[in-house]
This record gives sequence, C-alpha cells and structure tokens, in this order.
Amino acid sequence: MKRTPLIKSIMTPFPYSVDVEDTVLNACTMMIDHNIRHLPVTDKGRPIGVVTDRDIRRILDSLSKDSSKEQNVRQVANLDIYVVELTAPLDTVVTEMAKRHIATGLVVKDDRLVGIFTATDVFIYLGKLLKSLFPHGSDDAA
Repeated sequence: MKRTPLIKSIMTPFPYSVDVEDTVLNACTMMIDHNIRHLPVTDKGRPIGVVTDRDIRRILDSLSKDSSKEQNVRQVANLDIYVVELTAPLDTVVTEMAKRHIATGLVVKDDRLVGIFTATDVFIYLGKLLKSLFPHGSDDAA
C-alpha cells in the first residue's frame, strides 16, 4: 500500500529568509536576486511571518525610496502564518492551505525554519504525479 508523502519530500528546503528587523529594501533585493515571491520572516531563527512580492510592491509604491530604506519587514509582513512540522503528511497540509485560502506554509523542525511549501511546490509535484500516471503518448482522445 502506498503512503501519502510527507511535506519534507515536497517542500523547498533551506529557504532564504529575512530577519524581522531587516529593511524592506533588503528583503526586496533578496527576492529579486533569488527570483522568489515568498520570503519567510524569522526572529532568532524561528518563523514568525511571510513577506510576499506583492507586500513589497505595495509598500514601495506608497513610499519614497528613501523612506522605504527605513521601513522594516515587521511593518509589512503577514504574521498570520501556517507552520507545519517536517513530518506532516502532504494531504493534511494542502487541505489546510486550501481551507485557509493561502499559498504558503512554513516548515519547521524543533521550531526552526527548515523549508517553505508554496503553491509552486504543489504544481511541480502534481505535474510529476500526472506524468507518472499518464505518460506522454497515451491515448488522450476526447
């Protein structure tokens, strides 16, 4: 009998993160440099929030460049986050994310950030699963 995969086999491990006291401008630079849209926010290594590219754009659009240098991540981060243990079953995580209408979960081990799980990770996994179930060249006539 096959078992449901654990989140640790699907997540993005060792994600980039930003400290809660870091500047919005530094978070923006990190997101651009690494081509990421969700950045975990930590306080002493513990996840406390997430900042998104949308959050960053919104604050940068409303402030001058000079004043954005003074804004810290705490002021723009979403602090209402979904945190899961490394050994959480994938079905439980995606069901909860759908129920909450969220696209990001932070993965921890011993309260320390070890991964991030986003809708992109779901799509990658789903694509691989579908490819394994329905190999190319199979009859797809309607």
